[in-house]
Amino acid sequence: MKGLEIPAQFLMVYCLIHLRFVGMMFTFPLFFTSATPIPFRFLFITLLAVASMGTMTDAAFTALGTSAVSVVLFESWLTVFFMAMRELFIGMAIGLLAGLPLVALQVSGELISMAMGFSMASVMDPLTQRQSSIVGQLQFLIGLWFYFRWNGHLLLVQAVVESLKLIPLAKTSWIPAGDMAMGDWFAGAFNLAIRIVVPYYCALLLADVGLGFLARTVPQMNVFVLGLPIKIALGLFVLAVALPMTVEVVYRQLERWIEFALRSSMVWL
Repeated sequence: MKGLEIPAQFLMVYCLIHLRFVGMMFTFPLFFTSATPIPFRFLFITLLAVASMGTMTDAAFTALGTSAVSVVLFESWLTVFFMAMRELFIGMAIGLLAGLPLVALQVSGELISMAMGFSMASVMDPLTQRQSSIVGQLQFLIGLWFYFRWNGHLLLVQAVVESLKLIPLAKTSWIPAGDMAMGDWFAGAFNLAIRIVVPYYCALLLADVGLGFLARTVPQMNVFVLGLPIKIALGLFVLAVALPMTVEVVYRQLERWIEFALRSSMVWL
């Protein structure tokens, strides 16, 4: 492969950029939905990869004709395979880590449904084609709407484009230099989900305490039958009050976690 001509090398570079967008597209919750047809995803990825070819530095394009880059990037098919897997992993890291606010919304919705008694009333999620709680699906759909409203999809694409400048194709190692901060990602998701769930748990805990006092003072009353609609009504009321604050919390975390995904992917430098 050392003898590849410049057009063939440009095509190989395009394929590597394409794989970075493929990794992002198939791991980010915003795009990884069954409602989006797979041909449309690949067409969208192709357009993004073609548009991103012009964002690479002039030095990177000039270096394509040098022997150093030919040896590093086009020495053999095995080398190209490892470089392709590396680009795919970088895109997957950016898409997975940047989707933390949406994951936290879905996890918090599952916890809220369990506390309200909606855990047994799961419905089919049309986006993921799996069983999901009602509140979790509601919060996820609202999060998707606001993600588009705040141009989060544009920030994510911009992060992948910036990664082409910060993590060049032919001047980095094939093995990451450290961990990708997945521990920080899980801790951040848990922390954000708990911050969203706390108002509901506090309100429902007070409801349980009140029902406990009621059960002790009026033993003849069936507290279980009375408590279920009370907890559902209280949960829906808190949902209506706390949802705007939840949206504000997610808005403050949006750009931060996209930057975190970009920094974590730089372990490939």
